Amino acid sequence: MSKTVAYVRVSSKDQNLDRQLYEIKKLGIEDKYIYTDKQSGKDFDRIGYQYMKKGLEKGDLLVIKSLDRFGRNYEDIMKEWNDITKNIGADIKVLDMELLDTTKHKDILGTFISDLVLQVLSFVAHTERENIKQRQKEGIASAHNKGVKFGRPTIDIDDGFINAYNKWKAGDIKAVEAMELAGMTKATFYRKVKEYENK
Repeated sequence: MSKTVAYVRVSSKDQNLDRQLYEIKKLGIEDKYIYTDKQSGKDFDRIGYQYMKKGLEKGDLLVIKSLDRFGRNYEDIMKEWNDITKNIGADIKVLDMELLDTTKHKDILGTFISDLVLQVLSFVAHTERENIKQRQKEGIASAHNKGVKFGRPTIDIDDGFINAYNKWKAGDIKAVEAMELAGMTKATFYRKVKEYENK
């Protein structure tokens, strides 16, 4: 018996799935058939997506909120779409784009229009992802030019560290006390010990 499944995705762990889930649950899809990912759409190597696809069978229907939630790489979107609709024999329905509903457009004209719309929208999603990457790159370059430093702040080996290190090495204090005295975390303290001893 055919089933309806849904796939929901956001790009990062701190983003919320609720808006998409609300739309999906209005369709009455069972929770066990709703697959989610909190991961970039740059490719389809996502756990939720792969589980969903593995369970798809001929005659099933996959529902997604919008095409960019499916993926953001033009070639991969086309490949996955064709794999699901042609090789597996399942249908796909994109809620935000009525023309992208393979349950409706079964004749040759309908299929042609769907394919055309899919190609245009996939290209748009792909281009948007490339634009985001370019904006990030430009933002980082601009920040570097303004002297903004990225990554872990550099902690110098100062007199406070040397004093704590010497007391610890002499056996006057324990390592935990040396860390407190130097004002460092365990990882930073031992990293600085290594640096100091290798000088």
